Amino acid sequence: MTEENMPYLHIAIDGPAGAGKSTIAKAVARALSIPYLDTGAMYRTLALYAIENGVDPRDAGGVMRLLPGADVRVAYESGVQHMLLNGEDVTSRLRTPELSRGASDIGVHPAVREKLVELQRQIAQNGSVVMDGRDIGTVVMPRAEHKFFITASVRERARRRMMEMEHRGETPPPLEEMERTIAARDHTDSTRAAAPLRQAEDAVLVDTTSLTARQSAALVLERIRGGK
Repeated sequence: MTEENMPYLHIAIDGPAGAGKSTIAKAVARALSIPYLDTGAMYRTLALYAIENGVDPRDAGGVMRLLPGADVRVAYESGVQHMLLNGEDVTSRLRTPELSRGASDIGVHPAVREKLVELQRQIAQNGSVVMDGRDIGTVVMPRAEHKFFITASVRERARRRMMEMEHRGETPPPLEEMERTIAARDHTDSTRAAAPLRQAEDAVLVDTTSLTARQSAALVLERIRGGK
């Protein structure tokens, strides 16, 4: 079955790190009672696999050698996404600064993106989904009924990342350092050869710098439901 004749609702939400796309995607999925897929968690899972096997996620040759042995799967429990790596649930281990960087680093390798994009497309073929990432509207679901590109200023995204770390009981770095980290990831994501981060031509741009998460999600939902 081709994507254009699937009887499902597909919503693509792209954007840089810390813009709020995952928060928005989850809220939209809950409101519409359809599954949410966090594709970033898939790249974090592969980065975890590489690091645990002594391979730098930036090492193309090392990652290529490891890739066949990485069985990455997505499971849902009570509507919550879980990441399985070779049968082990690694969800609780993925939200670290190291794996945030690792996901960006490992995502530059074409073979990695090919492996995970195929899995993402399989999930979309099986039902409605709200999917967020860097290349959803441009590569994974180019014919999605609704596409959004979520962004915010570097400073605001750095501030949000620091708040997330504090919420997890971690000590965040100084704001200026976090800004540099965010900017560096933006550069990596937008300049990689394989499916770089960019706004799809038919995606709606949503700047969340001055919006709350609730306001941002409401704006996206209004557009999906036919509002202007």
